[in-house]
Amino acid sequence: MDFRTFEARARRLWEEIPDEYRAGVDGLTVSRERVSHPDTPGVYTLGECLTESYPSEWEGPDTLRSRLVLYHGSFRALAARDASFRWEDELWETLTHELRHHLESLAAEDALEGVDYAADQEFRRFDGTSFEAFYYRSGEPLPDGWYAVERTRYLELEWPARGPVRFRLDGRSYDAEVPAQPADVAFLDVVAGLPEETAFDVTVVLVRSPSRWGGLRRLLRGETPRVIEVEIEARAVNGAAR
Repeated sequence: MDFRTFEARARRLWEEIPDEYRAGVDGLTVSRERVSHPDTPGVYTLGECLTESYPSEWEGPDTLRSRLVLYHGSFRALAARDASFRWEDELWETLTHELRHHLESLAAEDALEGVDYAADQEFRRFDGTSFEAFYYRSGEPLPDGWYAVERTRYLELEWPARGPVRFRLDGRSYDAEVPAQPADVAFLDVVAGLPEETAFDVTVVLVRSPSRWGGLRRLLRGETPRVIEVEIEARAVNGAAR
């Protein structure tokens, strides 16, 4: 998508957002720049919310102003690497994501910063570089103990003493084999066995109870948990909800 088309679509989508959600945003800037992640090669910043507090005798929502920026060059770089890249979907997701930064600034919340941290750590895991073991806990909390990070759903469960691990998803129960490798935390990436219509990736995280990996003693020694990653197949239990 060329720059002129990109800018026109971005501004059309921006105008679709109700005025009450755009309060305090001075405008949308569409830049030709390609902005790379400062620490992680191959990752690009699609947009930013630039927020500042204007001097005022009284601090409050009226003193916070923001400007949203979209980087066409970053979108182009990602589209060149992914044949399935959906320009309009990514535009809308980036716009609403950055707008949420502004709204949370008004509410003095930092939940989205945790979500961004989780997304960054998830990329590091998928990229094969070092990552924090429990990053998914900073994702968006969902019902029944699940967390959402980008397009992945995570469920943390205690490592079973024996037999397979069982989890529930969308009202259905599944079993999966427990890895034999010694570890404190196991990321079980489900690659088969879920319904075809499942619109997200699923990872079950098995965690040994702190007493079983010497929690306090290891923390005092500055040790980190041993982490493994395994691809698994989920097996529906009786093919029905339980």
